[in-house]
Amino acid sequence: MKVNNIYCLLLLVICSCSPPDQASTPTPINGETIFKHVEELASDKYMGRMPCSQGEEYTVEYLTNTLKSLGVQPGNNGSFTQDVPLLTIDGDISETMILDYGTEKVTLEKGKDFIIHSERKVKEIGIENSEMVFCGYGIVDEKLGWNDFEGVDLKGKTAVVLVNDPGFGGDDPNFFKGNIMTYFGRWTYKYDEADKQGADGLIIIHEKNSAGYPWFVVQSSWTGPQQGLSGLDRSQDCGVKGWISLDQATGLFKKAGYDFTTEIKKARTSEFKPFSLKAKATASLKNDYSECTSKNVIGYIKGSKYPEEYIVYTAHWDHIGVGKIVKGDSIYNGALDNASGVSAVLSIAESYSKLKVAPERSVVFLFVTAEEQGLLGSEYYVENPIFPLEQSVCNLNMDGVNPAGPMKDFTIVGKGHSEMDAIAEKAAKSQGRYVMNEQEPEKGYFFRSDHFNFAKKGIPALYGEGGYDHMEKGKEYAKEFKDNFTANNYHAPSDEFDPEKWDMNGMVQDAQIYFNIGYDLANSRTWPKWNKDSEFSRPKAAVKD
Repeated sequence: MKVNNIYCLLLLVICSCSPPDQASTPTPINGETIFKHVEELASDKYMGRMPCSQGEEYTVEYLTNTLKSLGVQPGNNGSFTQDVPLLTIDGDISETMILDYGTEKVTLEKGKDFIIHSERKVKEIGIENSEMVFCGYGIVDEKLGWNDFEGVDLKGKTAVVLVNDPGFGGDDPNFFKGNIMTYFGRWTYKYDEADKQGADGLIIIHEKNSAGYPWFVVQSSWTGPQQGLSGLDRSQDCGVKGWISLDQATGLFKKAGYDFTTEIKKARTSEFKPFSLKAKATASLKNDYSECTSKNVIGYIKGSKYPEEYIVYTAHWDHIGVGKIVKGDSIYNGALDNASGVSAVLSIAESYSKLKVAPERSVVFLFVTAEEQGLLGSEYYVENPIFPLEQSVCNLNMDGVNPAGPMKDFTIVGKGHSEMDAIAEKAAKSQGRYVMNEQEPEKGYFFRSDHFNFAKKGIPALYGEGGYDHMEKGKEYAKEFKDNFTANNYHAPSDEFDPEKWDMNGMVQDAQIYFNIGYDLANSRTWPKWNKDSEFSRPKAAVKD
């Protein structure tokens, strides 16, 4: 195990200084603690930590017992868990999708060419001879005067849309924020908009660079059991949703008499109008469904002076369970995603538990379920908060903590939204690091982890990590390490804990900066604000003395 204890002690000296008037002295992050938890939670015993599985039972028990052993108080009226009702749908996709052009038919293969699913609680559903209509990026925004669905009635039709948003790959950084993905670029937005438009089906064209992940991730993420929050009326939602490979999409346009590249350029203008692709699609699903109750795990340390104000740490405990066999392995262990984040937050909780005097504000440790299924556990929490949102100072989210070793950078995802940036920059400087803008803004990471649900409710959030400028080996090594993980291990069975290749010092470094930020805010009267040009705003707090 690559944990340098001397480095950890130096890190403590550099970055764990308490405020002069604070009686309590912070303790360092323990790399051995992170190692222990990652090794355990990423083991085959937990079967990929799928919600509502035996793996969940083991995970929740482990987290609960760990929090108890640290002396952390149960967060939900004497309980360490919050029930999250989930609907699980296991869809058996038809082996083919048939595209009927009238004079000929083209057959697409399940998995290789297309993936579909449904969020409706029905036994059978599909699209039959459904006219395919190209609807640009699937965006409607009155402020911009943008409507990719203008003039088309999608009832009985299937919308075909591009992934990401029109700003990606362009020359204007202010047009849809340029290469920084906006929420319009996320599949979740496109699904919701297709629901509003009354489409029978929605197919997103996958392209690796625009999506931010390879086709394999679509295959692994959208096959097998899919989960959503239970109790929602989806009877009017788009019946079938899914993806088509870039090669097949290009062929679809060509057979309809259109050049794919040319039409993408047209779709990047507000003058774009949707048009038929002259093909009718048929594909179906046979669903087995069930409802279950998953668990968020929550504990807290009560504040010594302002106990009704809260610093909220989050990490999602779930991954995608047991799935498609790849190289003889079917358990998707999720070591980096996100046993690492859970383990880092547990190490932070340990450091708080060792303080001689509790911080002035309360500190919450929230481990949420079903992030991989669409940020469901955090969505349920913010809709049913245990600790009042208006009294929540900030959210500090950890998801995929750097295993490549100590870094010079601390890269903030979604930099520019709030005063959390300046707070993080101050903490980074105390570690001898510098703050960097996210290096892959086109991938929309700001919308892809649990902090986003807090941001939507107005809670300033921080989601960052080191990972782009290695302390000793530089930027090229850091990039190669990240690119290799995304290409070969992300949402794959090979996302396993490797104590020989993982350098835990990077995880210690990031856990330490997260501890320092939370600790300083917990012992201050600061209420971080959103920047004026951010689309988010804070709910009015009851106390802001």
